[in-house]
Amino acid sequence: MRKTLSITFVLLALTACGSSCPESTTTATTTGATSGGDMLRDPNPAPETISVTIGGTDASGRFADAQVFSGFGCTGGNQSPALSWTAGPEGTLSYAIVMHDPDAPTGVGFFHWIVTDLPATTTSLAEAASTTSMPAGAVQSYTDFGGNGYGGPCPPPGPAHRYEISVYALDTATLGVPPGGTGALTRFMLRQHTLAIGRAQATWGR
Repeated sequence: MRKTLSITFVLLALTACGSSCPESTTTATTTGATSGGDMLRDPNPAPETISVTIGGTDASGRFADAQVFSGFGCTGGNQSPALSWTAGPEGTLSYAIVMHDPDAPTGVGFFHWIVTDLPATTTSLAEAASTTSMPAGAVQSYTDFGGNGYGGPCPPPGPAHRYEISVYALDTATLGVPPGGTGALTRFMLRQHTLAIGRAQATWGR
């Protein structure tokens, strides 16, 4: 009985200390293992059978300056990256793309780019497609920059952040995300229509 009470007390103490726990901030920042953003990784049971390639990264997987945000102390070109992916399974009627930073110091990560209603015949996007060459019918949704379209990496000084790009094969031609729909709402709607998914990751830091 005394041992059970001791364990309970330790657990309560750890819970109460919150962000003041030793190394709690360092662990979340450097590894992302306890980042709130990682909790947004899709629990979707759809198989990860799509292969995704991010163009323009260096040998270490770091984004080129062309993809980096222009503002908040960053001086990149803010061009969406070139992407390609393998075709989804039979029944795929459209694709969606979500670019998310799970390491952003927000507790829920940061949505950088959301695209839905990409035609089923689309399996690649050219660099800077967000502003120059999106396929007809594609919808770019609201991001955490406060607008629609691509916003590049620009993390605070420190360890490099991860930028996960997910491609979803959907069983609907039009997802129907309302104007101003958030990344969380988009992911909720994606879960109801995803046939398969693929992911690739790039990094950037300063």
